[in-house]
Amino acid sequence: MWAELVEAGLEPKEARFYLAALSMDSATVAQVAEASQISRTNAYDIAKRLAQRGLLSLIEGGSHRGGRAGGRPTTIVRAADPQHLLDEWSQRRRMLESLIPQLRAMYAKGGTAPRVRYLEGVSGIRTALFETLDWPSPLRGVLSMRDLLTVPGVEAMDEYVAGRRERKLWLHVLRSPEKDLPGGWPSSDEDYRRTRYVPAEYVFTMTMIIGDAAVAMISSKRESFALVVESVEFVEMQRNLFEVLWGVAAKEPRGGG
Repeated sequence: MWAELVEAGLEPKEARFYLAALSMDSATVAQVAEASQISRTNAYDIAKRLAQRGLLSLIEGGSHRGGRAGGRPTTIVRAADPQHLLDEWSQRRRMLESLIPQLRAMYAKGGTAPRVRYLEGVSGIRTALFETLDWPSPLRGVLSMRDLLTVPGVEAMDEYVAGRRERKLWLHVLRSPEKDLPGGWPSSDEDYRRTRYVPAEYVFTMTMIIGDAAVAMISSKRESFALVVESVEFVEMQRNLFEVLWGVAAKEPRGGG
């Protein structure tokens, strides 16, 4: 659970302090520090940071039975409902969603030179593929299905399809019968996919996904790499070539499919 809180955005010591506070109904900063194995000096700073995020309440001047004799006033720590973590994440997401269009506009004006990224291996292929989930709908794709089910693999592709479905991200996809699987990934409103097939003599050994500002190209396992090209002219050319192929492609496999 500690590791998950760190992934959710807390510092390691903050996660330990918060977990300790959750397990204690009401305690002093010193007691929570001891339970979380954090020094008192650090604990007070951590408690203040967590309080600023709304994850803790700090009651100043309260008395506590575990305190010194005479009920000397001290600072009492009470953990907030963990639901606040989800609320905080939702608020950040809304803020980022409103900010991203402005940032993308600034990014596009950063220069006319194309940007090319080379991503190596299975992790690079996965990075390039899942990056396209953040591109606007619809995506245009030329998919080598058998190769994708090898690298990045069946589980990754199931996750990718689920990600598109969650985002309602349409994919218009061209496939060659030789690299296809019987009954696999047909046109589907539920999966936000339109599928067409090129003639059997044309075999796609790579995958290409075309967005509005970039193109991702993914090799087979044999060469194991991905390229992401961010270029207005390159995107326009690839999109036009795709539309030409789309116009002559069939809705069902032909000739040996």
